[in-house]
Amino acid sequence: MKSKIRTQEILKKYDLSRQTLYRWIKQELITEPKRDWRNWRVWTNENIIEIEGIIKSKNKSINKKEQRGYFDINNRRYLGSKYKLLGFINEIVENECEGIRSVADIFGGTGTVAKSFYDQGKSIIVNDILESNYLAYKTWFSNEEINIEKIAKLIDNYNSIEVICDNYVSENFGGTYFSVENARKIGYIREEINRIKNELTDREYAALVTSLIYAMDKVANTCGHYDAYRRKFDSVEPLKLLIPNVSTINDKDNRIYNMDANKLVREIEADLVYIDTPYNSRQYGDTYHLLENIAKWEKPRVEGVARKMVDRSSIKSKYCTSKAPEAFEELINGVNARYILVSYNNMAQKGVGRSNAKISNEEIISILESKGNVNVFSTDYKVFTTGKTNVDEHKELLYLCKCFD
Repeated sequence: MKSKIRTQEILKKYDLSRQTLYRWIKQELITEPKRDWRNWRVWTNENIIEIEGIIKSKNKSINKKEQRGYFDINNRRYLGSKYKLLGFINEIVENECEGIRSVADIFGGTGTVAKSFYDQGKSIIVNDILESNYLAYKTWFSNEEINIEKIAKLIDNYNSIEVICDNYVSENFGGTYFSVENARKIGYIREEINRIKNELTDREYAALVTSLIYAMDKVANTCGHYDAYRRKFDSVEPLKLLIPNVSTINDKDNRIYNMDANKLVREIEADLVYIDTPYNSRQYGDTYHLLENIAKWEKPRVEGVARKMVDRSSIKSKYCTSKAPEAFEELINGVNARYILVSYNNMAQKGVGRSNAKISNEEIISILESKGNVNVFSTDYKVFTTGKTNVDEHKELLYLCKCFD
């Protein structure tokens, strides 16, 4: 074996990306190699042993009960997630709103904003058009009881199995979004969850599917979304399902929906309605088509390089089109609340075409002013993009409307 090895040779031999290799250094899983006179890293045989040890350990079957782990609702990658802005959102609500006992998050996304208000003891209404998000809400917020030990035993079993037969997932997504081994396991587990559905409560079923979806996100060969997969396959992590960190009994009158937000607002009432619509032309139904496919489990025909479901019309949003201002006006007119809090950003013309906001700052203020008195708050925020947009001076905006009596 050569005593000094260049980084490019490491990447080629082990089919790794620089991102993965440097992440292992940062996590102190491998020793930082010395540099030569050109400041290039020079890898030694000792470094190689460390790298091979990591790859071997990551590919071991996960079958021990003591390796159980838990996950929270925010433990996934998601475009537009407001997890890092919760402090900003809570500060505005605490300082500017009075008597908030119920909150409706009608474009819920990951559910992190709803979870924040739920943890404060408020009753919540949470909604999203995507089934994959809806199942997460049922996992955390459903008023139905859940047997966590039952869920844990099933997850232990799923983690210990080895699947050698191909199925819908491996045939359509193996070797692209996931390793063939992980894809086979995903397909097998999803089929098993469906097979025992009648033995589960709705919340338990949702918890198992959600655990699978979050586990998929950890091992997906992507940049955090499913518009495309990485051409260089470097995901060596084996699939591992975790247990959702939930309260077994919810004593709040929570309501969970999976429908068009513009229709929902005409059916509900809350002290505060929080609105975080899609900002630009990137349809979430396209971006997370694969997770939606697994959530619904109808095994539809898929097409194109990205292997998207042929029919995604039911999960398309007007807020990603030129009709966004009109849709927003209709939405606000239908709201029944004392306060409306709208998240948006200043991306009007700052990114590539698809990243530009569909509703202008002036349009948002004008529409909200027809409903009440409006104040605008801002904070700096590093946006999570699909990787093609570099945005400087990005600001997240909160528009607070105190509705007329």
